[in-house]
Amino acid sequence: MFTMRLRIYKRKVVILTLVVIISAFAVWSSGKPKKDDDVFAKEVETDKRSSVAIQIQPTMTTRKSVINESLAEVKKHQVVPKVEVDNMTLVYRAIIFQLNFDQNVKNEEKFRSVRQKDDLVVVVQVHNRPEYLRLLVESLRKSKGIGNVLLIFSHDFWSPEINQIVESIDFCSVMQIFFPFSIQLYPQEFPGNDPRDCPRDISKTEALNLGCLNADYPDSFGHYREAKFSQTKHHWWWKLHFVWDRIHTLKDHRGLVLLIEEDHYLAPDFYHLLKLMALLKKEQCPDCDVLSLGSYGHIGYSSKANKVEVKAWKSTEHNMGMALSRDAYQKLLRCTDAFCTYDDYNWDWSLQHLTVTCLPAYLKVMVSEAPRVFHAGDCGMHHRKSSCMPSGQKTKIENVLQNSANQLFPKKLLITKRLPDSKKGVAPHVKNGGWGDIRDHELCKSYLRLH
Repeated sequence: MFTMRLRIYKRKVVILTLVVIISAFAVWSSGKPKKDDDVFAKEVETDKRSSVAIQIQPTMTTRKSVINESLAEVKKHQVVPKVEVDNMTLVYRAIIFQLNFDQNVKNEEKFRSVRQKDDLVVVVQVHNRPEYLRLLVESLRKSKGIGNVLLIFSHDFWSPEINQIVESIDFCSVMQIFFPFSIQLYPQEFPGNDPRDCPRDISKTEALNLGCLNADYPDSFGHYREAKFSQTKHHWWWKLHFVWDRIHTLKDHRGLVLLIEEDHYLAPDFYHLLKLMALLKKEQCPDCDVLSLGSYGHIGYSSKANKVEVKAWKSTEHNMGMALSRDAYQKLLRCTDAFCTYDDYNWDWSLQHLTVTCLPAYLKVMVSEAPRVFHAGDCGMHHRKSSCMPSGQKTKIENVLQNSANQLFPKKLLITKRLPDSKKGVAPHVKNGGWGDIRDHELCKSYLRLH
């Protein structure tokens, strides 16, 4: 039975684009609109002119109560209830499709003469923390050479506030792309929270008795998927493919792509440093796969601003400010199955897994001893605090940068440490689970084929 559903799901992924377009057209063409639809139509037209998106306001009850009620109904009647997709959700999906297709570049004319071929591309993965995104944009605005950068924001949540922040950027070329399989776009079906899915903490025996959709596929710890955790790994992998293979203006890009997140903060000389690192890689470390702007451990500069190390890439140290070349991306592509089926909902720990399994040699990273990237986010998926204080984090980071201002913008870099070319001592973390569902595996692998 599940195999039949999986076949249906695969066909659904392949024809998703056509379904979205047809559904959206049907919504807009189905007779005289209601009053609410009239208002929405006006908002869409306003949004097209201002590039400020409409925010989806979910009105669902808690996932647990919905699941329990749905599963009780399944057990009672031994039928799977049909999940209805509201018309507005279909319209949102159509808008996302159109924006990803158009790939409009803001400020392109203004910076066309400044930006060089194969210059740096910075990709920011954005969820829904506008207070931190403002800090990141502020740090980018202060960065020397930022006018040479193509800045891409990859979103999995659509809100007017976030779009206004992006719209305010006038210091470089800007593009927005949108993860097309977000929870927001699939609120009551996979890859979102399908009420027919199994509750996280029931046993496999109970799940099979209930007949929930993914009963056969708990993770390594006996838990069933939670969409809010699965989404980040999906988004990261999709973003990687879309940027390298689907953005028209980057079709022949041979430069670096720097991957950062909405709660990062960059030093004023990050662009300068990456230029020096790229030159050093070419001259002294051609097999370096990743250039990293820094790790979590090094906070002070202490005459380290012109020093880098070459070592094995580790998820706990080098997942911030990763710059990849196309060659490095191609290496990861060859490990798609290993990445997409590894039972860990973290993209970085899944990448660590590839280092000791699929890849012929460990990922080699050149990392700055004095960081040019900082983690400002003290709240998020792995950080549970009663209040988020981005202003406090900003003050701490700016104090570090001000105290080390005379060490920024080094003229030349020096490799101070090299680890031997061996996998010995390089081991993956113990898997965290949360990625046992075969639907997540298949969707993850499908990004190579569908955008």
